Amino acid sequence: MSEKEMPLWEVFIRPRNGLAHKHAGSVHAWDAEMALQAARDVYTRRGEGTSIWVVQSAQIVASDPNAAEELFDPTADKIYRHPTFYKIPEEVGHM
Repeated sequence: MSEKEMPLWEVFIRPRNGLAHKHAGSVHAWDAEMALQAARDVYTRRGEGTSIWVVQSAQIVASDPNAAEELFDPTADKIYRHPTFYKIPEEVGHM
């Protein structure tokens, strides 16, 4: 079978403990173990990561960009969801 018939996996890398995983790219692999090994070899060659997630691309569900207005617009009406009513003390520093 060719590479085009292999499942596509999305790779997420966490650079350090305490940080979020970020999308690094994609790899083709037959199974999750092979995808982890390929992701490690391709995306963490210089020790850039402490954790790797792989997810089959076919399993990712995304919103429709054409429906963004109806999906995200209602949040603008709810100003109480934005932390603009709080005063941050100066000793807290940059937040």
